[in-house]
Amino acid sequence: MARFLLRRLAGTLLTLWLASAVVFVALDLLPGNAAQVMLGETATPQAVQALERRLGLDRPPLERYLGWLQGLLRGELGVAVSYEAPVAELLRERMAVTLPLAALAMAATTLLALGLGVYAASRHGRLGDVGVMAASQLGIALPSFWLAILLVLLFSVQLQWFPAGGFPGWTEDAGGGLLEGLRALLLPALALALVQAAILARITRAAVLEVLREDFVRTARSRGLSPRQVLWRHVLRNALLPVLTVMGLQFANLLTGTVVIENVFSLPGLGRLSFQAIANRDLVLLRNLVMLLAALVIAVNLLVDLAQAAVDPRLRARG
Repeated sequence: MARFLLRRLAGTLLTLWLASAVVFVALDLLPGNAAQVMLGETATPQAVQALERRLGLDRPPLERYLGWLQGLLRGELGVAVSYEAPVAELLRERMAVTLPLAALAMAATTLLALGLGVYAASRHGRLGDVGVMAASQLGIALPSFWLAILLVLLFSVQLQWFPAGGFPGWTEDAGGGLLEGLRALLLPALALALVQAAILARITRAAVLEVLREDFVRTARSRGLSPRQVLWRHVLRNALLPVLTVMGLQFANLLTGTVVIENVFSLPGLGRLSFQAIANRDLVLLRNLVMLLAALVIAVNLLVDLAQAAVDPRLRARG
């Protein structure tokens, strides 16, 4: 197990380094003047030169890249030009909204998908299976932002159960609290989760159906175990490998999906911040924001690898 962990950690660190190189090249070394892009076409040459000196663009690319890496390791990410505030502070504030939103959406996705996928597989070819597959096909076809608008119209405008947008904060000093914060994130999380749950339910159904054909399932039934015990205690555990792989990919989709959903619900998270960074041409903020999102996705995929190894010991042996 220790060798498996070391190999995965080494691969994670290598992937992070490659991601940093790609982000730096894409935003700093492509043709064009980054300072000119940030200030716009109407900026004077003197203003452009001043911003270049301020951002260190007058230094060699390798020196700038190594300096940025050192800043990442120390948590010193520079100052956002459009906000005149430290980038690290901005990211820390916005993560307090986006990470709980993504976690809530992932939890809802997992509960819905596993429940519906196992239910459909246990009723293969019957009405319940057909109904789940039809509902999942509809969920895949509907865009998340359209679902978000429908949820707002139903639960916020008509029923007035949830706020239509905004975020009150996690503390009473900020005007909110734990329950108020979760209440504000519930509709956005559902808008993100319904589409992803439709995809994951189909994957779960296919994986469970494949395991149900294995010999050990007949052995478990012959021992007198109930169908529910066979499904949830034996079949689902052996069907989790492809499900966990897709869940890791879906977390990346949830993070990128917050760019749209946070703007629909006016949530002050990383997605809305990235949209504002692009609109303001703030390349310093955008570079660190993209690197943070890449690091989150890579970290989640590492956790998925570890979860797969815990489920299937054969992966540890091959690792």
